[in-house]
Amino acid sequence: MPFELSAEHEDFRKVVRDFAEGEVAPHAAQWDAEHRFPLGTVQAMGALGLFGLTAPEEYGGSGGDLTSLCVAIEEIGRVDQSLGITLEAAVGLGINPILTYGTDEQKQRWLPDLVTGRALAGFGLTEPGSGSDAGATATRAVLDGDEWVIDGAKQFITNSGTEITSCVTVTAVTGEEESGRPEISTIIVPSGTAGFTVEPAYDKLGWRASDTHPLTFTGCRVPADHLLGVRGQGFAQFLASLDDGRIAIAALAVGCIQAMVDASLGYAKERVAFGRPIGSNQGLAFQIADLEVMAESARLLTYRAAAMRDAGRPRDDVKRAAAVAKLHATESAVTATRIATQVHGGYGFMEEYPVARFYRDAKILEIGEGTSEIQRLLIARGLGLPVE
Repeated sequence: MPFELSAEHEDFRKVVRDFAEGEVAPHAAQWDAEHRFPLGTVQAMGALGLFGLTAPEEYGGSGGDLTSLCVAIEEIGRVDQSLGITLEAAVGLGINPILTYGTDEQKQRWLPDLVTGRALAGFGLTEPGSGSDAGATATRAVLDGDEWVIDGAKQFITNSGTEITSCVTVTAVTGEEESGRPEISTIIVPSGTAGFTVEPAYDKLGWRASDTHPLTFTGCRVPADHLLGVRGQGFAQFLASLDDGRIAIAALAVGCIQAMVDASLGYAKERVAFGRPIGSNQGLAFQIADLEVMAESARLLTYRAAAMRDAGRPRDDVKRAAAVAKLHATESAVTATRIATQVHGGYGFMEEYPVARFYRDAKILEIGEGTSEIQRLLIARGLGLPVE
């Protein structure tokens, strides 16, 4: 596998980095403090083409690869994890399911606005009683004539309540399989549909500038043709979408780690104690060296997984590579923010320094799009262990 990005990818990285440093970094702390979703900047990301990186040109995208998306997520995440997850969720959970499983009519209706950033979409999977155990879905959808009637609740749904959210794709039990297991399907619910309520936004520890809401469905009716993909295949569709999503989350974690390398290195050169820069102390220098190892190893695993996906490698190979990258990168990000905070000493505990914000943001990386425990389970199964 290649261990260097192409010249085109590196040129693209420079474009995104310039945007991130010029349009995002100066405002990230304020957005975080105000728990404010920066709509104008999100739309500017759309104008830059970031939401359409993996979508075909016929829908307004650029027909690029997963590696390009990971580059964009890493660079945005290096200055603001909230906007990084906004991009990751918009593509991985909003666009990709419709692009992969939608009918031509569904694609024509939803994708042009989504891939250009004029609209956002969410994916409603997690519920109050089902997270990692997604098979325990309690939301129900009953076919009544030519309409689905949806009742249930979802939680922790990203991009579900913004001013430009156009729809949310939800998983729901639509019947029972011959085996007796619940039949789970996915259905597109347009924003503003009667019976679909976006509840008040969460007060979160981190990712405060991203949009996250619980959702309630009470007798919510949508046309039967809003079914996404094959009836009863919703759970399988979700699992397939997660492989790409885990690689993208790993890229977000890489951005977090790199931010900690940059912040710690700069602080260690400027901060003077006992008459010399603290970076001259071996103990602290070794900590920063460890941060660099985390950044390099996480980046290599992430882009290796992305390259495998782009090359069309077998799904099982990509699944395991994605789990390895996600597990290592996200756990390293949590450790990196702790080390960086320690390097900054008391200042690391103050919100005026970015490391405090990244410290709060990092923990959710180990949880979203599959917990660390789920990644270990997938890796173990990939090795042939009969673990349940």
